[in-house]
Amino acid sequence: MEREKEISKLVNVLRRTGRMAFHANWVGDQKDTASFCVERYNRVLARLKEIDEAIASVFDPLPAESSLTVVGMACKQLSAYYEDEVEPSQRHRHGRAFGIALDPQAFKEFWRTQGREIEDLGEFIRESINEWVRTRKSKSEGCAKPQDQHNA
Repeated sequence: MEREKEISKLVNVLRRTGRMAFHANWVGDQKDTASFCVERYNRVLARLKEIDEAIASVFDPLPAESSLTVVGMACKQLSAYYEDEVEPSQRHRHGRAFGIALDPQAFKEFWRTQGREIEDLGEFIRESINEWVRTRKSKSEGCAKPQDQHNA
């Protein structure tokens, strides 16, 4: 069980490092971030090789001069390798944030058909806000109804 727990933690580090690399590349913060992300990826990979020798034939350490895009891709690939071993709750933690749930099927359909433009993503969010508000209101009204009936 200890092996699975450590792999889960390392996969979380990979996911966050990958997101950080893509974000830093997107906002233009590349000075120290690339070397930090490469070092983090290589350290996680080294530890995973100690735990699971089979990955040594599939994954190599990244060169120190690797770009943020390469680091992000490498993190996604290495974390994908362990996706079946990570608990489902760890894999799908992104479904809800700030009390707002996103319908994964609607988002997948949007992303598949809209050409992956950031402006389209903003429009999708604006169009979805009404549904999020309606869902939130119905949940809060559902909580208030028993109390109102009790007071009557």
